[in-house]
Amino acid sequence: MFKFLSNKPLWVNIVAAFVLGVVLILLVLSSLNFFTKHGKVLRIPSVAGKTYDEAKRSLEQQGFEVEIQDSVYRDTVRPGVVLRQFPDADELVKVNRTVFLTINRTVPPDVVMPNLVGMSFRNAEIVIRQFGFKMGDTLYKPDFTRNTVLNQSVNGKEVQPGTKLPMGSEISLTLSGGPSGIDLAVPDLTGMTFNEAKAKLGLVGISFGSAVYKAGVTDSANAFIYDQDPKHYTSDGRVSRIRAGQMIDIWLQTEKPVRDTTAANPQDDKSSF
Repeated sequence: MFKFLSNKPLWVNIVAAFVLGVVLILLVLSSLNFFTKHGKVLRIPSVAGKTYDEAKRSLEQQGFEVEIQDSVYRDTVRPGVVLRQFPDADELVKVNRTVFLTINRTVPPDVVMPNLVGMSFRNAEIVIRQFGFKMGDTLYKPDFTRNTVLNQSVNGKEVQPGTKLPMGSEISLTLSGGPSGIDLAVPDLTGMTFNEAKAKLGLVGISFGSAVYKAGVTDSANAFIYDQDPKHYTSDGRVSRIRAGQMIDIWLQTEKPVRDTTAANPQDDKSSF
């Protein structure tokens, strides 16, 4: 063959090489079209709303590859359902194109509970939705403020900030309803521990104002109340009155105070605690 080429004029060899090159290029281009199926396109079907298995089967039957791109959680949609797809439905793409799917998670992710206590109801409602929770029941309790969050709970149990809860949990709020119009007797808290008095006041919507501790108090919860304002009795021996939602200031010490049993209380009544 080389002898044959060497016996030909140079221009003949150049022309032959040129023709051979063109033939090779055409062969390469035609093979590319065959292997890549150039010019053959398909319309992507809509698989949103189908389960992942249904969507994968439908796409693969039409010549597409399938991959899960992401998973998110929506409690309004069935678990395992396709939420989004890329490319979008009805787009024209080549055969063997990969379709990426976003799937609804089967198990809700855990979310850290924020601290809503002290927020206004409007702000608390916004934060609840931002964290992926639902708004539960609201309960009003007499207090000196209005529409301020006093307590946050789930299924009737108080939940502390930082607790992990499933996304979509219902958060119930206890809100301040302002001072009540109900007139109550001021309870006598002398001799009670801080925790005992707190539980008793909470039943009627009275809360603590300031708390003053004597030197040496290290356990505030079990410290004893030895004075309060307003006091149980007025200066003329009548039981003091207070409205639900108002506050009582207290003074605490480590020793349990001794009551003065000689003090007269002729005007005491059954409305006292």
